[in-house]
Amino acid sequence: MLFIINSLALTLQIYFEFYIIMLRPKIALIDENHSILISTLNKAGFECVQCWDKSLQDVFEILKTAIALVIRSRFKLDADFFNKYPNIKCIGRVGAGMENIDINTAKHLGVSCVNAPEGNSTAVGEHAMAMLLTLLNKIKIADAEVRQGIWKRTENRGTEIEGKTIGIIGYGHMGKSFAKRLSGFNCTILAYDKYNSDFTDNYAKSVSLNEIFNQCDIVSLHIPLTHETTYFASKQFFTAFKKEIYFINTARGKCVNTNDLVTALKSKKVIGACLDVLEYESNSFNEVDTAKPEAFNYLANSNNVILTPHIAGWSIESNYKMSLLVAERMIAALNN
Repeated sequence: MLFIINSLALTLQIYFEFYIIMLRPKIALIDENHSILISTLNKAGFECVQCWDKSLQDVFEILKTAIALVIRSRFKLDADFFNKYPNIKCIGRVGAGMENIDINTAKHLGVSCVNAPEGNSTAVGEHAMAMLLTLLNKIKIADAEVRQGIWKRTENRGTEIEGKTIGIIGYGHMGKSFAKRLSGFNCTILAYDKYNSDFTDNYAKSVSLNEIFNQCDIVSLHIPLTHETTYFASKQFFTAFKKEIYFINTARGKCVNTNDLVTALKSKKVIGACLDVLEYESNSFNEVDTAKPEAFNYLANSNNVILTPHIAGWSIESNYKMSLLVAERMIAALNN
């Protein structure tokens, strides 16, 4: 009899624990991130449903019973999305940019949207620095030549950062991170930010956009992608510079008109370019259009252009930091 009672009690406990688990608020993880995100959300009492290996049809079915989701850039969350899933109360974006989320609609509906722009700022600053040094010191060219037994020294003389004037457009977490890395190179650092006109600090001096155009030798974009910043760097932008410049973009591909950049490269208005992002990327950033236009082919075959596949903010450390920050901010928003 005692055995039967103990067995029944154990069975009831298992069913009770299963029932409690089933009642836990559900968060759909649309893209794969660091495991710290799942463990942090689980400890806070949320059920995490892994969706990155599921079809979009299955993902959308799961979203019907979720109260929140974590996404990078797999698909857009527009007004139709919010109308279809009124149960969603919080969205976490593991990254900095929020262009794939209709923030205005979310705010109107009371949906909390959180991200982690400071989580990958170190990675972006270091990557921009690495690309610039690679370009100025002709490391890409010299490395390829030495591997073929070609030993050219005079032809591969580098250009120093010291004494140059660097312009940073957009002085948020990313822009400031790049300025901090540049600060040890004995150069002048100017920064322009349309939405923050007085941010002079130990790294950069706040200036107007015209001062960037008039003084800079090197220019780096660190702006979000919005309707206002789409093709921010176009023909008018490049021709406005008084000097020939080196150009860096680790922001978003569509902030730059690639055809106009190529024209500037051909005319030597832009001496060289470092591009971690391209306007030909998919919305998910996981691939580039295979039907590459002529402008891309020019970039790909230019020795004075450094290209990387949208990895500036993609370090091992930033993966952890962004995942943890987003998890913590989602927990705070959902428990508010």
